[in-house]
Amino acid sequence: MQKQIFLIDKLKEDRTLTKQEWVQLITERTPEAAEYLFAIAREERHAHYGHDVYIRGLIEFTNYCKNDCLYCGIRKSNSRANRYRLSEEEILSCCRTGYELGFRTFVLQGGEDASYTDDRIVRLTGSIKDRYPDCALTLSIGEKSCQSYRRYFEAGADRYLLRHETSNEAHYSRLHPPSLIASARKECLWNLKEIGYQVGTGFMVGSPYQTAEHLAEDMLFIRELNPQMVGIGPFIVHRDTPFADQTSGTLELTLFMLGLLRLMLPKVLLPATTALGTIDPKGRELGILAGANVLMPNLSPTGVRKDYSLYDNKICTGDEAAECRSCLERRMEAVGYQIVTARGDSLNRL
Repeated sequence: MQKQIFLIDKLKEDRTLTKQEWVQLITERTPEAAEYLFAIAREERHAHYGHDVYIRGLIEFTNYCKNDCLYCGIRKSNSRANRYRLSEEEILSCCRTGYELGFRTFVLQGGEDASYTDDRIVRLTGSIKDRYPDCALTLSIGEKSCQSYRRYFEAGADRYLLRHETSNEAHYSRLHPPSLIASARKECLWNLKEIGYQVGTGFMVGSPYQTAEHLAEDMLFIRELNPQMVGIGPFIVHRDTPFADQTSGTLELTLFMLGLLRLMLPKVLLPATTALGTIDPKGRELGILAGANVLMPNLSPTGVRKDYSLYDNKICTGDEAAECRSCLERRMEAVGYQIVTARGDSLNRL
């Protein structure tokens, strides 16, 4: 226990650890050490963001994907997936609803769908920014060329989310088809930073074959990248993937990693993800209490939400946007926090 406290205090002081120290802290964690960590993480979070919780309006606009990631329910080989694409008018309608509900960040997320060409993304980006100039626009559409990223940025995109999933090359290869490699994903993240995006990355907790050494390498990579947002969540199995018989990640380890991330990058934006709420009814509240400060409720039309199925049993697929926002507001107030209407830019500067 004392060694754990020492390492947590060292992390708060130095904002990093050696790989060996990361491994030790993760593998030897105890419930008592976790409570200590969460208390310190909350202090850091309150120092920079108070008790505010930022909300992002998530619009899952296509579940077509050219990739075949072994863990993902919308992988191209999943013949059982009910595919859909939202039109530009449908996406703008989602934004209009979200704006009226107080959302000031929209997140366009989708599979790597060739139907949405660069020209279409640029036009859509411009349309959203023209209508809602006081809002931030985040794209989460996968690996693209540096030129493509630059075009989206020049059209008005402010942020880009691209989870690296795992920074270990060998582990990455066990989760993805040969056409995808970890180094290419990391290069995309560095390109996004160079262009000037507010960059988000992240990883799955408890993914198949993951070790404490892999998690340590993730933390070291994130410290080097110094992103503006880090999105982590538990790996959750999907019945129509090659990993259907694997074991999902745990709430306990995911919360512990959230607390560590808050101490390592105290000004970063940390979401309490939908996946956290999926594995535990109070998962998002516990995520906030572990140091998170962002929620990403769904603005997608209710008719397609169940089809954007990255993992099984995803929550809130039938809630109307207003209903979801009100529910989250009550949940946050119950644990001493408040949802605010703001862009919620990261204080972790480029």
